[in-house]
Amino acid sequence: MENLLEIKDLRTRFDTEDGIVHAVNGISYTMGHGDLLGVVGESGCGKSVHALTIMRLIQSPPGRIESGEVWFDGRDLLKLSSDEIRQVRGHEIAMVFQDPMTSLNPVFTVGFQIVEALQLHKGMDTNQARDRAAELLTLVGISGAKQRLDDYPHQFSGGMRQRAMIAMALSCEPKLLIADEPTTALDVTIQAQIVDLVRRLQQNLGMAVMWITHDLGVVADLAEFINVMYAGFIIERGPVRLIFKETRHPYTLGLLRSLPRLDEAPGTKLVAIPGLPPDLIALPKGCPFYVRCTFRIEKCQDENPSLEPADSSQHFVACWRWQEIASRSIQ
Repeated sequence: MENLLEIKDLRTRFDTEDGIVHAVNGISYTMGHGDLLGVVGESGCGKSVHALTIMRLIQSPPGRIESGEVWFDGRDLLKLSSDEIRQVRGHEIAMVFQDPMTSLNPVFTVGFQIVEALQLHKGMDTNQARDRAAELLTLVGISGAKQRLDDYPHQFSGGMRQRAMIAMALSCEPKLLIADEPTTALDVTIQAQIVDLVRRLQQNLGMAVMWITHDLGVVADLAEFINVMYAGFIIERGPVRLIFKETRHPYTLGLLRSLPRLDEAPGTKLVAIPGLPPDLIALPKGCPFYVRCTFRIEKCQDENPSLEPADSSQHFVACWRWQEIASRSIQ
């Protein structure tokens, strides 16, 4: 089947007083219809910027999409006009942001904001849109939905606001839902509810989901495929099972070793990744993980490896020494 989303050599830059920030650095990957992809990495690695680039939401200036192609359902989104991309946003690709309080307009009711999207993209009248909005709030688990339509965002709890944002994102039945760290500000119990909600909606509606997070535990439970990002690059990509059981990049290995495990003895210390991520204004010539890597060799300092197949046609890694790292993967 033809891919739903295909990213080719995408590069995004930000012009600042200190220099050019290389936020996204030539990433390429595909997503199929109905896929559930996790995009993971620490803060500042380019996860959110790459998603905003897909949506053409990079503010210019200071940001700019330097090069690349974003093929979605047979069209390059980077070549669409402003009017054309507005028809794609919300209707075909929807995005749920990290903080619903900054995404929902505080001076309009929750119902108005969902109704507005339905009228714009689906051509519904007010009564039809309100009925559909109530259905959507019920779908995402908000009780008394018809009455809650007239509530303002501040009258919803954090978990309910995020559910309302998901309802708004689903209102136009998108083919792709991008969730940008939607559970970060929520407590663990609500996080689990939101993850379970998205999984059920994805299965029932058949849409593709891109879940952006720094939490490997979440994607282990939710995603089918993972992109691991570092310094604006994808450094490992593959099915969840392979990434967790047959880790091939030292950064991914470090992320997994820093997670608490239920099968470890009490008192076992977590292993932190030493050092700090590189300055995106002055990226090194070689591998961006070189300074922090315990597997580094001289070649790593001079040449940045490209993303190449590892020991599976679905597993890709950007590391000169992935064969040696294979023997030290977490089992």
